[in-house]
Amino acid sequence: MRSIRPSFTGRRGGGPRRRTSPVLAAVGLTAALALTATACDSGDTKASGESTASAPGGDGKVTIPDSVKDKLKEHGFDLDKWKNGAWKNWDKDDWLREADEYINPIIKGLWDPDRMRDADDPDKDKGVDENDLSGDQGVTDPAPVAVDAQAVKTAYHDSAPEAGKVFFDSPEGTMVCSATVVEDPAHPGKSNLVWTAGHCVHAGKKGGWYRNIAFVPAYNNEGRTTDQLQTATKPQIAPYGVWWGDWAQTSDQWIEQGGSTGGQGASYDFAVIHVTPEKGGSGKSLEETVGSALPVNFNAPAVPKVESITATGYPAAAPYDGQKLFQCQDKPGRLSIAESDPTMYRIGCSMTGGSSGGGWVARGSDGKPALVSNTSIGPVTSGWLAGPHLGDVAKGVYDSVSKKFAAR
Repeated sequence: MRSIRPSFTGRRGGGPRRRTSPVLAAVGLTAALALTATACDSGDTKASGESTASAPGGDGKVTIPDSVKDKLKEHGFDLDKWKNGAWKNWDKDDWLREADEYINPIIKGLWDPDRMRDADDPDKDKGVDENDLSGDQGVTDPAPVAVDAQAVKTAYHDSAPEAGKVFFDSPEGTMVCSATVVEDPAHPGKSNLVWTAGHCVHAGKKGGWYRNIAFVPAYNNEGRTTDQLQTATKPQIAPYGVWWGDWAQTSDQWIEQGGSTGGQGASYDFAVIHVTPEKGGSGKSLEETVGSALPVNFNAPAVPKVESITATGYPAAAPYDGQKLFQCQDKPGRLSIAESDPTMYRIGCSMTGGSSGGGWVARGSDGKPALVSNTSIGPVTSGWLAGPHLGDVAKGVYDSVSKKFAAR
């Protein structure tokens, strides 16, 4: 399956550009479906700029917390070497993996316009035979009719102010996913939380945490073409700045089971990132900067009772180029990947890799929009997307990140 992780050839939507290529075990299917996680787009691995980082100080400078320095030293990393390119060393023995090993010192200027623009070429599709799936629960609905993604009206900040892109580096290169600004119960009106897919921050069972994870809200806000972006300035590409992830958390299930193909761990493919501005500065939170954040509904009704879901993302695999924001709206059906895992939502949608991690929004009983899922996987050929139903495990991840920064 593609993981609309970095790009859809694996998981959809950013995340390492592996497309969500898990094969769906759908009821009544006679031909094997190849799913690819909406993979993240992959670009070059060049680094530039000076490394500074984590919490901004009152003088607008960014300083590296001693805890980050110490953690790097524990694992044999020298901070000066790290900021000068040592992060490119992906020796398996040095790839930080465990839930408490997330380290992401800011490298100021790394995410320049060229690097962001080039992080959009998905890996080759990776198909998976449906016989590779561990078992349907017998509730999977027929594959939905494909829905053509619609271009979001510009300026994106006016139409979808919570949407943006997550950029990160993996052993395969520079990757990109989609993501959403969400509310923080510990800081009402001042959230620094971003929701995306687990595969956009962690490689799953065969890898560890990705590096140089950063969020850019309203990427390419004016919807410039690829040619126009060749000469665009950083403020034009990232009008609300670059926000580095000073903490990220995904589910234990994703870390233990997640894979780039086959749908493994897809039912738990979600993550929350706490961010801080690269430039320090005004002291405003991400929510205050973009003017909005979505609530997260961990008690959304079962699939048959949800009338409509809207998925948003930056699809990067053909026929898209990863530079513009799109949306699909459809009534969800059910997708069961494994008998032991929760049933996922599935909608018809033509978005491809790069859309991984993008938010799925539905209106609650109060009539207000809330995030209920995120793009996780889809077929290699596109046509539909699937996302996890957010329950107790997802709430645990969300609450944990919120509480970690509650006193700050």
